[in-house]
Amino acid sequence: MQPNPLDPVAGERLSHADRIFTSDLTVNEFVLLHGAGFEPIDLVMGVSVYHVGFQFSGLRQQMELTVLTEATYRARWNAMARMQAEADNVGADGVVGVELYWRAHGESGEHLEFIAVGTAVRYAAQPGAFRRPNGQAFSSHLSGQDLITLLRAGWAPVAFVMGNCVFHVAAQGFLQTMRQIGQNVEMPQWTQGNYQARELAMSRMQAEAERDGAKGVVGVFTAVDNYCWGFHTLEFYAAGTAVRQTGAGEAIEPSFVLPMSG
Repeated sequence: MQPNPLDPVAGERLSHADRIFTSDLTVNEFVLLHGAGFEPIDLVMGVSVYHVGFQFSGLRQQMELTVLTEATYRARWNAMARMQAEADNVGADGVVGVELYWRAHGESGEHLEFIAVGTAVRYAAQPGAFRRPNGQAFSSHLSGQDLITLLRAGWAPVAFVMGNCVFHVAAQGFLQTMRQIGQNVEMPQWTQGNYQARELAMSRMQAEAERDGAKGVVGVFTAVDNYCWGFHTLEFYAAGTAVRQTGAGEAIEPSFVLPMSG
């Protein structure tokens, strides 16, 4: 992800980050990360309200809707880039607990708001040790507990990566519908449509990880949504944290271990 200009309003808020930190970390996450040498700096976020364009497709066409795929990806990318800009502005080594979600904006169904939120942290023992090769802060959706486990095993987060595909599933004909009444039968256009959408989204997520020099993606999760497009159009979305192996000198050991809850 390339550097993005910092929003002036965000810059004013972040100018006070050296006085008091704000975080969405749970108490356990905060204490565990702090014990491992990570200091929270501030809550960082990015927002993008996007008008999703309309793309015509035939009712009987099985196809990716590239206009809609690009719109929903670009909106997410804008939100992530603005969150990244805030983290880089405060000199963070990383952003942990990243959440990227959406909501309908206003009364118009084609307006979507994508929001990225996370906690910027600094590795006090060796600032910069866990940043990406280009100097930017890493980003990860992993919990504080999972992040420490990852680091102790000799792996480090690189970036929150994602891929998506908006796909139109063809409507079946009237005669086929009539033949299926009361029958147990697979619906091949839905099976293949979902397969194609998933494969495209997953391959795009993996391509982002390869672009960032990662060796793998952990904590992968998926979501399917129709937004405002109707029953036959869906978006398949995949995301996770890209990781790399670290040198022996980068592995960390927390100064304590939290007791297991009963």
